[in-house]
Amino acid sequence: MAKSSSDPRDEVNAPLAHGALNLPLVTIDDYNNELRDKNGFVGDNANKKTFQQKLDDWRKRIRKVGDDPIGKTATDKLSKKKIDAILKGDDLAAAALIIGAVEDFARDFADVIGKFLRDKRWGKTERIVVGGGFRRSHFGELTIARTMVILKAAGIDIEVVPIVHHPDEAGLIGAVHLMPRWMFKGHEAILAVDIGGTNVRAGVVKFGKDDVPNFADASVWDSAIWRHADDEPSRTATIEKLAAMLRDLIGKAEKANLKPAPIIGIACPGIIKADGSIERGGQNLPGGNWESDSFNLPAALMKAIPAIGDDSTFVMMHNDAVVQGLSQIPFMNDVSSWAVLTIGTGLGNAHFTNREGTKAR
Repeated sequence: MAKSSSDPRDEVNAPLAHGALNLPLVTIDDYNNELRDKNGFVGDNANKKTFQQKLDDWRKRIRKVGDDPIGKTATDKLSKKKIDAILKGDDLAAAALIIGAVEDFARDFADVIGKFLRDKRWGKTERIVVGGGFRRSHFGELTIARTMVILKAAGIDIEVVPIVHHPDEAGLIGAVHLMPRWMFKGHEAILAVDIGGTNVRAGVVKFGKDDVPNFADASVWDSAIWRHADDEPSRTATIEKLAAMLRDLIGKAEKANLKPAPIIGIACPGIIKADGSIERGGQNLPGGNWESDSFNLPAALMKAIPAIGDDSTFVMMHNDAVVQGLSQIPFMNDVSSWAVLTIGTGLGNAHFTNREGTKAR
């Protein structure tokens, strides 16, 4: 079941809470929507593995009658850079295989979007932003464009566009929208964390100029990445490593005379409860058991980093697709109802409605 709000007024006067549906600039209508059809989860038809399967199917068909122009490298071993190089290369037969996979995936992606749009919470959607690792490639951007063409040809007038920021940075930058701007007064940046099933990223996000509305010029000042999938750490070891990454970033900021607020914003998979626990959806996080009643990530991180500068640490956590989508707020002033879909190991999703009177904030 998706996380949704039946009445946006419910939390307008509520205190700050993890996983809140009413944020300073947007109302979150829906996120982590586990939409199903007769074949299972709809999102399973539009993720990284699905694209690889499409390409692999084309290669198998070609091998039945001749040589595979892409060669002997297994499809799941082809990096995004390699696929882009093939698509832009001189071997037209190899490029045509990539185009075939793009077309097949785009048709499935358009079908997935169509099913989301039939959900009443998505019914007035004007624009869908696509993020995640898949977007960080030429073939990914081509797929996004082709998906929009397919939808429009079917009579569905909606924009489908790549997320503006680099997906790795969007998952950090979006954290500045989890709290009201007054909390940042006197500071230049916050710490942000993006925890996924493969990597953990931590960064220092600068707010930009005070007179630029909606943090439109926010940027990642410095960041670190840890591919935990290679190490297979326990949950405890993951928290210790993350804390060490954050301490290093705090030290770098202090040396550069950059004053971060005593705030850490966290993006994490799953449905996030108001107390900071994960209700469900954290099964792919390192070490497992992140959904335990006895574990609370924000509390664990505050214990590991009790203060930043002279002040006690404050932590705010939300779903990773939500946070990545929030990075897009400055570029959504011309629409009211919009969504984000993040294509990676799975298909993350969130739907937003802009709050009235927030354009000049």
